[in-house]
Amino acid sequence: MGNGALSGAVIAVAGAGGPAGRATLLRLAEAGATVVGADNDPERLAEAVDAARYSAGGAAVTGETVDLLDLDSTRDWAARTEKEFGRVDGVVHLVGGWRGSETFAKTNLHDWDLLEMLLIRTVQHTSLAFHEALQSSDRGRYVLISAAGASKPTAGNAAYSAAKAAAEAWTLALADYFRKAGLSEGADGPTSAAAILVVKALVHDAMRAERPNAKFAGFTDVKDLAEQIVGVWEKPAAEVNGKRLWLTEKP
Repeated sequence: MGNGALSGAVIAVAGAGGPAGRATLLRLAEAGATVVGADNDPERLAEAVDAARYSAGGAAVTGETVDLLDLDSTRDWAARTEKEFGRVDGVVHLVGGWRGSETFAKTNLHDWDLLEMLLIRTVQHTSLAFHEALQSSDRGRYVLISAAGASKPTAGNAAYSAAKAAAEAWTLALADYFRKAGLSEGADGPTSAAAILVVKALVHDAMRAERPNAKFAGFTDVKDLAEQIVGVWEKPAAEVNGKRLWLTEKP
């Protein structure tokens, strides 16, 4: 494991307990990284961490229950991670959630209240908590997983699409911070990066088992997503900073 592409890197994964989190923990560990997962569900997180350790041959994968809706808790998590491992080279943001409606007129603004917390506030907190450590790294990356609907909202997905668009805008502001920090340090461009991976939707094995006749057209398998996440570190910071990297057809 120590000879992987991410050997020596320390990467935090927010929302690590879900199917995408499981795939990401495993793929990052296979690439040689020390992986620190966080989720608000301790049982689900423990299962994901154990699965990654077992499949990756005892790789360095740990988990911590963190309330990412609380800025102080998120900052404490970032500080503990950097103190324990001496560095943080990446944050992968996988916290998700979805609410929709039949029509625009039937939009329930309580859905916005939930999505604002899950899809925007957690991005704000993780980026504010980790941005200095990421900039200090020689290969810092902040990776947001977003949805194509942020660029082309539909009538029934107003709250979801607006929340995703806001999370993208926040991430692009972080990218500008990295760009300016790189220039102030005398570099030709950013030395760290914030990038957005855009999917239509995600699919995993359990979904296919539940709906064996479904096509899931345009969906991205969580294993393929994990591979693309690792790929963000394989490109120069300037090449991915502030970029939307499309894993599905652009709308």
